[in-house]
Amino acid sequence: MMIQKLTSSLFILLLAYQVNAQKTKYIILRHAEKDTILANAKMMASDPPLNSIGETRALSLVDKFKGHKINQIYSTNYIRTKTTAAPIAKAQNLNIAIYDTRKLDTFATQLLSSENSGKTILIVGHSNTSPKLVNLLLKKDQFKDLDESIYDSYWIVTSKNGKIKAKMMKY
Repeated sequence: MMIQKLTSSLFILLLAYQVNAQKTKYIILRHAEKDTILANAKMMASDPPLNSIGETRALSLVDKFKGHKINQIYSTNYIRTKTTAAPIAKAQNLNIAIYDTRKLDTFATQLLSSENSGKTILIVGHSNTSPKLVNLLLKKDQFKDLDESIYDSYWIVTSKNGKIKAKMMKY
């Protein structure tokens, strides 16, 4: 009886260790190329769709991230970010959850919560909010805003055993 209780306790401890040792991965990217030629488009005040290059880039993300089993997809509530995320969401049979860029601190805290342990989460944002979110996850100011002409960069942020690392990549 005592050995059975000890074995059960050891099993629970090992299970807890495995949960804590899981790597959580965040793939954070800027939306694909937006259409800035639309009649009356005001760059920051409007909500332009993707242009044809952006649509092609969004489709290419399916192949780019096919080796990642994505568990959750987040996007800001803009046409260009949702359209960038849509092909991956469709390919992986996931819904796109909306996050508020005005509450990035809260969103970063939510992403780092234990409920996301072991998951891979894709987040589509903007030239300024994506690097800012990476910095919030890292808890340090490491990355600067992207230039408006940069659409081919993304970050892989990993969290394991309380250690968070980020790597900026190109595709």
